[in-house]
Amino acid sequence: MKEHHLGVHRTARYYTLDPEGEPREVWFVLHGYGQLAQYFVRHFEAIQDGHRLIVAPEALSRYYLPGHKRVGASWMTREDRLTEIDDYLAYLDVLHDQIFERVNRSRVTLHILGFSQGGATVTRWATQGRVHADRLIIWASELAHDVDLTVHAEALRRCGLTFVVGTEDEFLTPTVLADQGALLIERGIPYDLQTFVGSHKMDADTLKLLVKE
Repeated sequence: MKEHHLGVHRTARYYTLDPEGEPREVWFVLHGYGQLAQYFVRHFEAIQDGHRLIVAPEALSRYYLPGHKRVGASWMTREDRLTEIDDYLAYLDVLHDQIFERVNRSRVTLHILGFSQGGATVTRWATQGRVHADRLIIWASELAHDVDLTVHAEALRRCGLTFVVGTEDEFLTPTVLADQGALLIERGIPYDLQTFVGSHKMDADTLKLLVKE
């Protein structure tokens, strides 16, 4: 048996919260495992002040959640993972280019945020894609384990790296955070850590604090 791959056309879906006029900031916000962009983007209504364009791409792989009443999406699984990573990086690059065909990049700051599984996704995009973000926010997630900090340290230094985690997050223990922080410091990559009281979730008050920084 021999494995083959064939490139095919896909139609991706994304949602936006649009500013009233010309944006001063553009945010790409990537949802977590089992979520859909149309619901995830609603979290960012808390920071829509009329001057931000918020873009929420949806992962390419949808599936039925337990009970089959709701649908979620996943950025990748361990099955054929490298191909799925290549596919979503290409998709995010195309979306990025399309957005900046109508927005003057030199007049805005670019923020990219990934929640949970979207955190690993946005890390790979920031280090391997065409995006050059002014700020990278990893929410309820670590950096992608396969990102080589020796190769991609400079890209992460440029990004203004921020981690956000709930104090009761069941997936990110203090030990995990300490180990990652030590590795970043070793590579000379500065970062900020923002915490809030809560679990593995988005938090409106913390979002508002981030935009004030």
